[in-house]
Amino acid sequence: MHIAQVENLTKTYGEKTLFSNLNFGIDEKDKIGLIGLNGTGKTSLIKVIAGIAPADSGTVTFFGNKRIEYLPQDPVFDESLPILDAVLKMDSPEISLIRDYEETLDQLNESPHDKNLEAKLLTLSQSIDDKSLWDFQAQIKTILSKLGINHLHHKISDCSGGQKKRVALAAALLSDCDLLILDEPTNHLDNETIDWLEKFLMNRQGALLMVTHDRYFLDRIVSKTFELTQGNLYEYSGNYAAFLEQKAVREEMAIASEQKRQNLYRQELAWIRRGARARSTKQKARIQRFEDLQNQEVDLTQQKLDICLATSRLGKKVIELDHVSKSFAETTVLDDFSMIIGQGERIGIIGNNGLGKSSLLNLITGRIKPDQGQIDIGETVRIGYFSQKSETMDQNLKAIEYIRELAETVTDSSGQQISAAQMMETFLFDRDKQWVYIKKLSGGEQRRLYLMGILIQKPNVLLFDEPTNDLDLETLAILESYLDEFPGSVITVSHDRYFLDRTCDKIIAFTGSGQTSIQTGNYSDYLAKKSVPDQAAEKALKKTASRQPRENNRKGLTYKEKRECEALEKEIPEIEDRLDQIELEMGEDLSDYVKLSNLSTEKDQLENRYLEAMERLEALEALK
Repeated sequence: MHIAQVENLTKTYGEKTLFSNLNFGIDEKDKIGLIGLNGTGKTSLIKVIAGIAPADSGTVTFFGNKRIEYLPQDPVFDESLPILDAVLKMDSPEISLIRDYEETLDQLNESPHDKNLEAKLLTLSQSIDDKSLWDFQAQIKTILSKLGINHLHHKISDCSGGQKKRVALAAALLSDCDLLILDEPTNHLDNETIDWLEKFLMNRQGALLMVTHDRYFLDRIVSKTFELTQGNLYEYSGNYAAFLEQKAVREEMAIASEQKRQNLYRQELAWIRRGARARSTKQKARIQRFEDLQNQEVDLTQQKLDICLATSRLGKKVIELDHVSKSFAETTVLDDFSMIIGQGERIGIIGNNGLGKSSLLNLITGRIKPDQGQIDIGETVRIGYFSQKSETMDQNLKAIEYIRELAETVTDSSGQQISAAQMMETFLFDRDKQWVYIKKLSGGEQRRLYLMGILIQKPNVLLFDEPTNDLDLETLAILESYLDEFPGSVITVSHDRYFLDRTCDKIIAFTGSGQTSIQTGNYSDYLAKKSVPDQAAEKALKKTASRQPRENNRKGLTYKEKRECEALEKEIPEIEDRLDQIELEMGEDLSDYVKLSNLSTEKDQLENRYLEAMERLEALEALK
């Protein structure tokens, strides 16, 4: 069923037309990914659809009383609000009831002997029970827990930028809306949370429209892809992989059509030049066709980022970390960490937020000092650090002024000297855009400019802290190709699984309390190894498998196997009892979010152990 129709939508920004005369519809089950180069107007388009910003012309029509929820890239809150109020912002009676319940529960925790609060909580509990809202209450707790939102009584002003984004995301996911619009929802989320969000959105009812750079996210969720390019919108059925295939076909057809038009135009031009006279109706029609052909010219030029910058020589010694430890107050982020980073290494750093990933990069660059241990940087090392916040950019400079402060001329990969303005054009900053103030560039354009500013300084070791935030897909693809040929070393902190798979051959995983694990391979390799039992168990399985043909021929169990069978028969009911107990605890104690998260983790571990125990017991039973 159609829920919205966009007709002849046009939006300009200054003298630039972002999009013109767009026409498309949104169905109630659509899951749409909107992609395109930074600065093409993706955020402007979804703001117009959400009713946040006006269009210059055209209409967005919703059929019926439809609710729209919009998650911006940088949400703005009333800083004085408690987190709970920011999350449960809707005005429905159900939400109001749950909000009152949570607020009363918090007050009772502070004043446990207040009889009035006890009576009020009992009344609210009965109302929730009457309206059958406990499942919704549990869903709220699950979403908050998965997004790491635990201290609901804290003020928004106490939250970091990443925490504010997660609070806004929780509010959007809890909204009972017909169209959910998300602008870069995976920014500031760790890999585990992104995996959960994927599953949530895949199972969510209602239409979805989102802008995201996460290619795995697009592949697994969307059923339709919109591409915004050069003011036009192209629709493709399917996910990101299907989009790439269909786009290639569309571009081939456009090239063939334009070549055919040009051939016909040349023939008609020759006829016109021979002195065509518009005497007959037939001749007049031919002249009109010539004029139509002349006006139908299609611009097939595509904006393509081209990173062709020189690097400096890198010696054998790169970076050595020797028994490095670092703590902040009571939190240890690195504990006795040692590693030698060599020439040409491609290292990805992963882990939950707040465990110390960025701190490791800051230690390497010297922005912070270790509490213990040594960090030795090679003499030839020139570090380029692409940080999360582009903090070195003066927003009051014009784009070309920022680049010229770093270098008036630039050496390209062939060794030629070119001007800063020429190099900016290869980074998709045309002559007009070069003279725009940085503060007026889009977020993605600022990040692209920041990336250029780092690369023109000829680094031979690149440190990336969440490089995929705010970079469009085409820029990411070109950056990945550039890193393929980059002769130096690259260390990347990222939650973008595709980027890690594409660019890394070693993973450092932060596991908490300053501990890390290092594994060879990309992110998918790391996940595959993580899902396999520990090495000792794996060896035992292999040993059992190698004995299988001989064991199948014997009758009965060995003494050791009988003991194992007895232990399993005792363990399995204990696991079942504990799983039942966890279900009860999760249903009863909904106010302790940390405990709820711990119970959920314990449940997952027990369920995995239960399956292993059942499979092993079945194998032993078969030998009796």
